[in-house]
Amino acid sequence: MKQLFLIRHAKSSWADDNLSDRERPLNARGQSQLAPLGSALAHQDAFAGEVYSSVAVRAQATLAGVLPSTFPETRVQTCPELYTFDYRKLLQWLQGLGDQETIAIIGHNPALLELAQWLLKQPPAQLPTGSFMNLCIPIEHWHQLAKGKAKLNALLTPQQFSYTHFVRKQKKRTNPDTTGRKRDLADTLQSLQHWLNDLEPGVQLGLDDEFLHQYRIALRRSRAIAESIREVNGSKLLARPVKQLKNRAGATSQLRDLHVLLQQLPELCGGNDELETGLRTYFEEAADAEQQLLNKSLASKRHQKRTQDWLSLIESGAFQKLARSLSHKDIRTTIDRRMTQCNQKTAELTPESSDEQIHALRKLYKRARYLMELEPDRWKGPLKMVKARQQLFGRFQDLAVQIQLLHQFRWNSPEALPAAVAGLETQLTQRKVEVREQILALGGLDGSPL
Repeated sequence: MKQLFLIRHAKSSWADDNLSDRERPLNARGQSQLAPLGSALAHQDAFAGEVYSSVAVRAQATLAGVLPSTFPETRVQTCPELYTFDYRKLLQWLQGLGDQETIAIIGHNPALLELAQWLLKQPPAQLPTGSFMNLCIPIEHWHQLAKGKAKLNALLTPQQFSYTHFVRKQKKRTNPDTTGRKRDLADTLQSLQHWLNDLEPGVQLGLDDEFLHQYRIALRRSRAIAESIREVNGSKLLARPVKQLKNRAGATSQLRDLHVLLQQLPELCGGNDELETGLRTYFEEAADAEQQLLNKSLASKRHQKRTQDWLSLIESGAFQKLARSLSHKDIRTTIDRRMTQCNQKTAELTPESSDEQIHALRKLYKRARYLMELEPDRWKGPLKMVKARQQLFGRFQDLAVQIQLLHQFRWNSPEALPAAVAGLETQLTQRKVEVREQILALGGLDGSPL
């Protein structure tokens, strides 16, 4: 069995007419594709064998940008034969290879795409720049390559493994969280649900944490709007959907907490490479397990049915009538009520208050923020202050969770760097005390719109 990775070079520049095709470099977008492409290739085990590259400058730049720093130079080759646009020449080169089990080729279209179309019974129609295919071929020797005998394991493009490139491609459907446009609430919820659907493949792939972060924001915004409509109208129509939105967001919480910890490990470990390696290995395994649980949930028929039921509800005439009944005044009244709750509960905090009380207050501020963001031009000042408080409460919550995760690590690995882990835990506990003191010093907020 052979594994073949066909990697198309990153986006190249056409700015200099004096350069030959072979000499064209990568442009800015191509450079930005390299790091996520390298991560995606590593995740797919593309570097398990030999790596071959075209001699073209854009292919060489792609090779340099995606290879892991520890990859052996002896397993990298630059081949003039791979600078071709004819798949038959590429096929002939492949058939002359030795017995390597896994090879990766960085080359050019149309040769790469047409080779895949020759090898596959149901081939893809496109292979964009910065994308790759993983083909599984049931042969013992490369000279046995035959038409239609390969199986496509994966075809990944930049917009699937990079949130930045995903957003760039979303020209017709803009992220509802960043438009700032005045919308009907039913229209906003529909846009949010379509946005969630668009984000799900990136969430399931799990190669860029930002997909999950934006997914959670969209879920919480949807819940805040639905809760407000229900609160004003007293409609039972939204009772179950609100609970389901809450559960959907809750199912992502542990994975999000692990993402935050893993991102902050270099800073937290302060140059202690042994500590960082031990913690990273442990928590990456925990994140992988959480990712699998989330993927199983997102792929379930139950999730698909609930998603379709929710979309059918918010597209219905009955719901649109409910949404239209929520006026600017109703939104302001709801925000005022929530800000009053925030101010009251902030004033009630004492040094003895539990972490859960502070966490609950953070969620209150967050729900007020999402409502303000329905009409951002009306709430510029209060929105800025609420975001600042939410960030402060968020730091407290992150520290509380990270301390719990370190407890878990010490419980499961008591002999692993006990002094270093205990020292880190002490450090995080002190930071948490400092943030708690900042929270206790907060006063009330004026939630008046402009």
